Amino acid sequence: PADEDDRNQCYTAVPSRIPKTPTVETKYLRDKMRQDITKRQPDREPPPHLLIRSSGHALILAVGALSLALVHQASFADDRNAKVATFVEIFDGKTLDGWEGDQPYWSVREGAILGQITEETRIDKNRFLIYQGDVPDDFELLAEFRVSSAGNSGINYRSEVVEDVDFHAMRGYQCDIDGRNRYTGSNYEERRRTTLAAIGESVVVPSISNAAALTHIQRNRWTAGQVERTLAPTDELRANVKNGDWNEVRIVARGNRLQHFINGILTSQVVDNDTVNRRMSGRLGIQVHVGPPMTIEYRHLRLRELAGDAQE
Repeated sequence: PADEDDRNQCYTAVPSRIPKTPTVETKYLRDKMRQDITKRQPDREPPPHLLIRSSGHALILAVGALSLALVHQASFADDRNAKVATFVEIFDGKTLDGWEGDQPYWSVREGAILGQITEETRIDKNRFLIYQGDVPDDFELLAEFRVSSAGNSGINYRSEVVEDVDFHAMRGYQCDIDGRNRYTGSNYEERRRTTLAAIGESVVVPSISNAAALTHIQRNRWTAGQVERTLAPTDELRANVKNGDWNEVRIVARGNRLQHFINGILTSQVVDNDTVNRRMSGRLGIQVHVGPPMTIEYRHLRLRELAGDAQE
């Protein structure tokens, strides 16, 4: 640090006391300084009263750089927020407009989609109500569901419509939902690899040489999957589901990572590296499952696009 004399030399350009009425000496000094300023060349040092200490100069530059950085950061944040898509309602709460499925299994009741099987309408194959709108490759889906005690259902996504049958069927990832609360929130792949992740599991599905043969299915489970870690104890996750009441389901599909949340709790996760069987885009639908008479209700279905990330 400079001493007091140095600071005075750097900043003092004129006497500290100047008479109110200019004297001959002060006029001469003032005129002389003006002449010196005019005559100095650009490559010469400026007069003392124009000098700025190097430390002060660095401070000014630093403040300026920080200001620019903050402006850039704020601009970047605004740009990033502008790209976050808002949720879009994909069910109007009154009709099945925009959806397609088999009757008499689907209807609207009290603001919710109702899937119902009775003694008279039992089925021998799972049926689907399929959303007819566009679904982003990477998305977040929010909905509420209520299932009867004997009910079995699920939300299919990144799925294909099965063409060689005379009813509405789908093949692909499913967030499983059941009234006995054995599988709610697990990741089950309909008509392909079966269970990819049970509740409470984070699973990495590897790419294998003979994946297309689907020979790695045992006891309704894709055995090639590797459990990476446990998300939470199974009992705690099951206790998080309100039997016979409304629950929230959230599905996040981004890249090859698939996450299922029930009432805000991550219940299963899959990182799908199986390049033969995985799907990075597809259709969306909801299911009524083979079994005894049942009801499943869905309401407040909302969908939004997510910015895609690199595959993991």
